[in-house]
Amino acid sequence: MTTTSSSATLDAVTPAPPSSARTGYGSLWRGVPRELGFLLLTMPIAIVGLSVLLALFWLGVGTIVIYIGFFVLVATFYTARGFGVVELTRLDWAGRPSIPRPVWRKPGTPVSFWRGLISPFANGHYWLYLLHGAIVNPIVSIFSWTVTIVWTSIALGGLTGWIWQGFIPQGDRSFYLSSTIVDAVFRVNSTFDPVVGDRILEFLLGIVFAVTLPFVTRGLTVIHEAVARGLLGRWPSEELQREVADLSASRGAAVAAEDQALRRLERDLHDGPQQRLIRLQMDIAAAERKLSDDPEAAATLLAEARQQAGDTLEELRALSRGFAPPILQDRGLVAAAESLAARSPIPMTVESSLPAGERFSPEIERNAYYVLAELAANLAKHSGASSARLFLDRSVDDAGTPWLNVWLTDNGRGGASPVAGHGLRGLEERVRGLRGELVVDSPAGGPTRIGARIPLT
Repeated sequence: MTTTSSSATLDAVTPAPPSSARTGYGSLWRGVPRELGFLLLTMPIAIVGLSVLLALFWLGVGTIVIYIGFFVLVATFYTARGFGVVELTRLDWAGRPSIPRPVWRKPGTPVSFWRGLISPFANGHYWLYLLHGAIVNPIVSIFSWTVTIVWTSIALGGLTGWIWQGFIPQGDRSFYLSSTIVDAVFRVNSTFDPVVGDRILEFLLGIVFAVTLPFVTRGLTVIHEAVARGLLGRWPSEELQREVADLSASRGAAVAAEDQALRRLERDLHDGPQQRLIRLQMDIAAAERKLSDDPEAAATLLAEARQQAGDTLEELRALSRGFAPPILQDRGLVAAAESLAARSPIPMTVESSLPAGERFSPEIERNAYYVLAELAANLAKHSGASSARLFLDRSVDDAGTPWLNVWLTDNGRGGASPVAGHGLRGLEERVRGLRGELVVDSPAGGPTRIGARIPLT
């Protein structure tokens, strides 16, 4: 952890980077309760879906000649969609990776009553959901439910049979599995107590089935996930269309952000250095006119001109520092963040979980620094805070995509929001142009937490 300056402890709770998922046999056992809950409910839900969907479908087909069947078929499609959504939700609860949902209605398409009635017949997803609910899911569910019940029963019965089997009357029982196996394998007449032998054999079977239970529940759940991903998930073509739409949106956001940044730079140059340079030019011209007649006045004007030149240089340095300061190029993002915190008029600490000396691409570092600089500027102008903390960390999401996370928290008055025409909106567009996201949590009265997640791809 790197600290640049002391500050009061903030009440804001900072986001912790997600820990990497644990793998191994222990993680399989941690998923058993959720997977068992999923599998045990699978067949009852599938049988209900089969009964309802087939009844509605054939009722609709049989009555379509009197037009009522058309509306019944529409209800069948929407009911199948409901059962499909239940299956996807249950898979999420079972701990499986989320399956991308289909695009039921293209963005911008007007919503109308007749479009809602006709669109299910033309949308292939509705037919696949009907196929899943009426045929495929019942078949898969009967198999997975049966295996789950049998495997769990053998595991529990074998491990606990020595407790309760003594209370069950044996009657004239003459077949014992343990003695039969020993006689067949070793070709001798067994002399041990067959009741005890069966208890030991059942206990060993219970251990084997209990040890392998996590693999069975995980495998059966994965089978349901694969079926749902193929029939209930979004199509690759839709993924491509969404990717193209996201790229277009991020490109537009990047162009808008750059345009806003250039306009801001133009305004700052016009209001600051340009006016100072005009004043400097006028002072030098006046000094030239007075140089021969009034050397002392000329010297005074030249001294003022020198001061104007120094102020202009400092203002230009401040403007350039907001884009790509030399320390960012030489020592990286963490060092640049520490320098930014050291210059902040509000006491600010920097906390980083990034490895020492870690560097990112110039584009990532430059944009991440721009985000931090803009947040620090807003902090000084609008927050009313007495202390702040700045966080940098790196995380990996469930899809394996690495992200750079930068957060700023303060104990100010709160109320910040990305309103159109304000700095946070431009910041949001810049981050969205990088295919990242800006998170603003700033309730009235504070504290404020603003962070950006930028993909490192």
